[in-house]
Formats: sequence, C-alpha cells, structure tokens
Amino acid sequence: MRIITKPVEYKDGAQTCVGFLAWDESYADPKPCVLINHAWGGLDGFAQDQAIQMAAMGYVGFALDNYGDGALPETTDDKMALMGPLKDDRAALLKRLKAGYKAAAALEQVDKTHMAAVGFCFGGLCALDMARAGMDLKAAVSFHGLLDAPEGAKPKKIKAKVLVAHGWDDPMVPPAQVTALGQELAASKCDWQLHAYGQTSHAFMVPDANDAKNGLKFNEDSARRATLATQDLLQEVFGMHNAVVHT
Repeated sequence: MRIITKPVEYKDGAQTCVGFLAWDESYADPKPCVLINHAWGGLDGFAQDQAIQMAAMGYVGFALDNYGDGALPETTDDKMALMGPLKDDRAALLKRLKAGYKAAAALEQVDKTHMAAVGFCFGGLCALDMARAGMDLKAAVSFHGLLDAPEGAKPKKIKAKVLVAHGWDDPMVPPAQVTALGQELAASKCDWQLHAYGQTSHAFMVPDANDAKNGLKFNEDSARRATLATQDLLQEVFGMHNAVVHT
C-alpha cells in the first residue's frame, strides 16, 4: 500500500475551493470515492485523516472544501461566520456541494459511478443534503450531524443508502429533530438506518473533543460502532470493486 495525498483546486462559480485527495497508488484502476464533508472548523487535519483512512480501505478519499479558500476558522465566532451563511442558504450550500462532487467525479483515480458522501457535524448536514437533492451517491453517512431539512425544498428521490450515526445526548439535535428526520426518510422510501448511541454527545467521533460543558465529547465505543457500521455499508454498496479493509 502506498497512499498518496495532494490538494485539488476546484471552483464554485468565482469561489476557489481546495479539496484534499488521498488514494492508494498500488491500485491501477479507478476506485470508488468517498467524499468527506468537514465539520464547522473547515477542512482540517481531522477531515484529511478521514480521507486517508478511506484510501487505506481501498477507496479514494476526497475531502471537500465547503468554505472555500481552504479556510480554517479558529474561534467559535469565526466558525459561525463561515458556517452560518451556508446553513441559512441551503441552495448556496448545495451549489457548493455539487461543485465538489463534480470535481471529484472528474479525477482519474475515481470511478464516478461509485461515489458516497460522509460528514461530521455541519458536514453531516452536507452529506444529508446531497442525498436529499437526489445526487448520484451510493451511500450518505452523517456522524453527529445537524439533521434539519431545508425549508421549502421540493423533495427529490433519494438514491443513496442513508446511515445516520447520532449521539442521543447531543445538545445540538433534540429528539424531535431525530423523529422528524426519520419521518422524512421514511416518506422518501429510501434505504435508511439510524443508529442512536446512548450516553453519547456531540462530536463523539473526534478524539480530541473534550468540552463536556458544551456537549462536545469523544466516545470511543460509539466512534468504533459508527465506524464499523459505515465500513459495512461501504462494503455493501461498493462490493463489486472488492475493496479490502486493511487492519
């Protein structure tokens, strides 16, 4: 195995975005691609690590730059200043997501007929919105994601198999939103599953999350279970490529 990484520049209109590509050079043929949607901190080391992990599993990992310009906000105010406008304007967010999808699909390393999307926190919302828009994805996975649907959007046929990994004690997503998402996905008649983990808060997938006061806390058990569920789903939808999980 020889994993290669490099930045990939793409455009959303006039906005320049800089994605992060990871793939195993030992594979000669195009492989399935997993798009990584970053959390509110931007395309940081955690998002890059997720792309590398996908490459280690035999896929292509492509972390999207949903803020543009490779922005990495540091303070809570700075993060909200970048995330807020996109969350408030879901049409603009979807346009940005489609630009990243298109850029990944055009890469020589990628089999564009076999793509999936995952995301964390704000990125979980992004992954769900990609599925909601009927984008050609085999799977969409939300980890401790924001779950509210775009207001007034006309529902599209969801092609992706959807997995939602949710911490039941997440203060950012009350149980009513979880129920609403279940009703939304059931009405869409897509293939979906929702895993709610007890004694688990927001950011449970992030090893350095340690802010219990604000409900941000890594949970090793829940992270492991969510990872295994995701690996199982990806193997299911990408099975024809015989990608191997390296341990």
